[in-house]
Amino acid sequence: MGGSSTPQLDAPAVASTPPLARTASSTASGSAKDSAAAKEPPVTVPSVKGRTKKDSLALVKAVRAGMENTAWPVRTSPPLPGSILPARRIVAFYGNPLSKKMGILGELPPDQMLAQFDKIIAEWAKADPSHPVQPALHLIAVVAQGGPGRDGKYRLRMTDSLVDMVSQWAARKNALLFLDVQVGHSTVQEELPRLIPFLKRPNVMLGLDPEFSMKTRTSGDRAKPGDRIGTMDASDVNYAIGMLSDIVKQNNLPPKVLVVHRFTRNMLTNASKIKLDPRVQVVINMDGWGQPWLKYDSYRAYVEAEPVQFTGFKLFFHNDTKKGDPILTPGEVLLLNPKPLYIQYQ
Repeated sequence: MGGSSTPQLDAPAVASTPPLARTASSTASGSAKDSAAAKEPPVTVPSVKGRTKKDSLALVKAVRAGMENTAWPVRTSPPLPGSILPARRIVAFYGNPLSKKMGILGELPPDQMLAQFDKIIAEWAKADPSHPVQPALHLIAVVAQGGPGRDGKYRLRMTDSLVDMVSQWAARKNALLFLDVQVGHSTVQEELPRLIPFLKRPNVMLGLDPEFSMKTRTSGDRAKPGDRIGTMDASDVNYAIGMLSDIVKQNNLPPKVLVVHRFTRNMLTNASKIKLDPRVQVVINMDGWGQPWLKYDSYRAYVEAEPVQFTGFKLFFHNDTKKGDPILTPGEVLLLNPKPLYIQYQ
């Protein structure tokens, strides 16, 4: 994965995920809607200091939307031996050790980070004993950049030595290692093959971040990562699924997990055309930040509404609490239907 020198991240372009956008309203209106709502079974919302009525309404709407969507749970063939989902819940710390601004993985020294990781894992284990927690570290292995770089691709590939360093941290906690890809002006098809040596390892999984995939929309229109929210198509996801499936078959491995981030409609186009494969377990991860009601609305609009296979939910230690809201608790997130089986902390 590149040379031995330590790369320097162009942090401002990827310092944080932009605010959630284009979420649905959490307030029902009209007597017909009110009457229908009155006939629905009540949803009990946990009492958490600092939550507003708007937060509670959005959570109830998200819970009911998932219950009413008959496409959940997604009907697939039985999980293959060695599958992580749905028997376990993955809880991951996300970021890059070269930047304190891109997530908890690089914000704290390794020992402190892993100690906090233990506390979070314990919270989830206590909240849902029926789903053992599978720890994971989620490394941004291809980082979108604000500058074009020597090849004009607006992305920086991490070195093998950096990936191996984070892999060693993961080994200390019997954790999975996810390699996250922000392609910039490159493509999924160009970036993924060079990760194959790592993906041949049984505990290494893959993540795709459409937010920083700056596909051309009109002639000559090539925005920098961070200038606007990017996009990927089902064809990109299908390429990743196909590659991972081949790796599993050729190396006699347990199924891989593929996480695809999403918090707007256009971040993932043609989601219904994603072709599932029993050797690859696909998670659509709601990874936007904001107040609780906004996160619930986005989960409902962009994850629940377009079922693929499994769901994820991202929590931000800093961005979710900017306006004084306490970070969502495991108990609150576990009210959602479908219940997220991948939880990511940035």
